[in-house]
Amino acid sequence: MTHLSADLAQQKQKLREKLRFRRKHFAANLDGMAQLAAFRALPAPLTELLAEHAIVGAYVAWRDEPNVLPMFAAVAAAGALALPHHAARIDTMGFRRWQTGEALEKGPWGTQQPADKASAAAPDLIFCPLVGFDRQGGRIGQGGGHYDRYFAAHPNALRIGVGWSVQEIDATPRESTDMALDAILTEQEFILCGDRL
Repeated sequence: MTHLSADLAQQKQKLREKLRFRRKHFAANLDGMAQLAAFRALPAPLTELLAEHAIVGAYVAWRDEPNVLPMFAAVAAAGALALPHHAARIDTMGFRRWQTGEALEKGPWGTQQPADKASAAAPDLIFCPLVGFDRQGGRIGQGGGHYDRYFAAHPNALRIGVGWSVQEIDATPRESTDMALDAILTEQEFILCGDRL
């Protein structure tokens, strides 16, 4: 069992390296207009979905990840947006409320996050960043397992991955702790992966 797990971890790491390279060069080669247009407006199915959920979780883009915050300006203005928050360099990730214009702080993992004093929240719809994905809801993240642990602790929250179309692969290697996505949003399409949406 340990050998299988180590083999899967190695497969994922090799995929991460390949997909990060692909993502970096894709984002760098987008022209100015494409950069401005990508992930600025919600596709029609998502507009309806947002209205049905009290708290929406999103993220602050890191490196070449798509910047989704402009899509959620109205949600943030209504006080219904929450962003990932890490209290320390530990396994546990939570969410804190955030509104446009509020300061973000550098978290213990180097990403931007709401201030420690911001109100804790439990989103029932979560948009999470991807390193890689497949059309069956498989997700490759950064490798820390923060989102998988959060999803496992909050199984009723809907999970939508966000990435560039070039991050798609045929199949992601999966472990028992990997939580499947309900849908994926790219700059080209909205992909349903399960039957929860």
